[in-house]
Amino acid sequence: MSLALAQLTDVSVTINNIDILKNINLTILPGEQWAIIGKSGSGKTTLAQALTGRAFHSGTVSFHLPNHTHANRILLIEQQHHFKNRSNTSDFYYQQRYNSSDSEDAMTVQEELQPFTDSQPATNWIEQLHLTHVLPEPLIQLSNGENKRLQLAKALFLDPALLIMDNPFIGLDVEGRQSLHRILDTIVASGISIILITPPQELPGCITHVAVLENGQLVSAGKKSAIQLQQAAVAPPLPAAIIQKLKAAGESNHFTTVVKMVNVTIKYGERTILQNINWEVKKGECWSISGPNGAGKSTLLSLVTADNPQAYANELYLFDQRRGSGESIWDIKRRIGFVSPELHLYFDRGTSCFDVIASGLFDTIGLFRQISTAQQEQVQNSIQLLQLQSLQRRPLFQLSLGQQRMVLLARALVKNPPLLILDEPTQGLDDEQISYFKTLVNQLCETFHTTLLYVTHYTKDMPSCITNAVLLENGNMTLKRQAESLKPKA
Repeated sequence: MSLALAQLTDVSVTINNIDILKNINLTILPGEQWAIIGKSGSGKTTLAQALTGRAFHSGTVSFHLPNHTHANRILLIEQQHHFKNRSNTSDFYYQQRYNSSDSEDAMTVQEELQPFTDSQPATNWIEQLHLTHVLPEPLIQLSNGENKRLQLAKALFLDPALLIMDNPFIGLDVEGRQSLHRILDTIVASGISIILITPPQELPGCITHVAVLENGQLVSAGKKSAIQLQQAAVAPPLPAAIIQKLKAAGESNHFTTVVKMVNVTIKYGERTILQNINWEVKKGECWSISGPNGAGKSTLLSLVTADNPQAYANELYLFDQRRGSGESIWDIKRRIGFVSPELHLYFDRGTSCFDVIASGLFDTIGLFRQISTAQQEQVQNSIQLLQLQSLQRRPLFQLSLGQQRMVLLARALVKNPPLLILDEPTQGLDDEQISYFKTLVNQLCETFHTTLLYVTHYTKDMPSCITNAVLLENGNMTLKRQAESLKPKA
């Protein structure tokens, strides 16, 4: 009998007296390709970190890796990208990617990959991962999906024996996900073993075995065909009393047009991101914004959130007022609740979930002032809306990706703003959380006549209140109003 590729014996992880993993026992044999599935907060990422020595654990983790062809390495591709500027620090600020002069402080993709690109295999991976066209771009200006592909390329250049990937499909467009399925087949065929953390609906064909985690415990493990995958989730009921409380405290908003763009064009050097965009969003309308990775979706939203300085060079109206006519950035932001895939990266690692949510009252990345009793009540309302009572005092960075996302969604809702801008809000959420969140967004938009701009690569994750659509492709915009066909099927 061959030695196990990986053997976990009684592996447990405790952080701040909270049991994250409890007595995990798992054997992975050569030739097996595993997926780890489970609800948000079940311990999947912590298990990946324990496998690679990044999380302190009790019990034992041992490997018997092949010595031929591949380097004797175990590599983890994390959910989020991490890179440094030219001064070798990570002192980036959120709006930096939209400021063409400041963004030059980030390395380009070509520079980031330079140590690896002398070999033909590396060139092949760059082509397969569709990175050739972004080689001259600063890292900070890459889309979420482009960054995912970059991290995979860097790992493959190191020729690992075992590759552990934490939610690699998150942030990829439809074509990107299909391409990754094919690439994973190629990776396995090359002799690299993989362990994949992924939702059950995104299991690649090359996966042979599945492990299911629940509340930090391994509840089942075995051949993919023999594992009972998660059933359709039933969302818990909304806290009606909180919604009524918000309704009673609601403010009237005196504007008719939320966004109006007239021939808006955004360029960075010779690269055109948006070309002659004409778009009007009326109060109370709910829009989806879609397009492939790198199409300009985040740039479009940055004009609305007042984060992009090129707004002043264009004809742009927000809440009935022309940009540059005397309003401040904070006048705009106070009417907006916003979440993006990378927003949490800019918070201090010790910030509590309560403080992250409270910072949404002031539109700051962190809480830098005392809040009043009334504001504390606002924060608690938002915590209850997203069912985060048990997590509010924990540091944001000790939570799972799905739990972090729920905290950021609570931050976006804390002011009950007239405009919600949700950029891939369901990333990392499990099916139950997605179902609950969609129901909540529908209720808020119906109750408060909230305007909604919603970005997702998954049609099934769209709330049913969405009836209008924007498609961005190659810098151009296509509009579709009353887009009933976009509603997810019941």
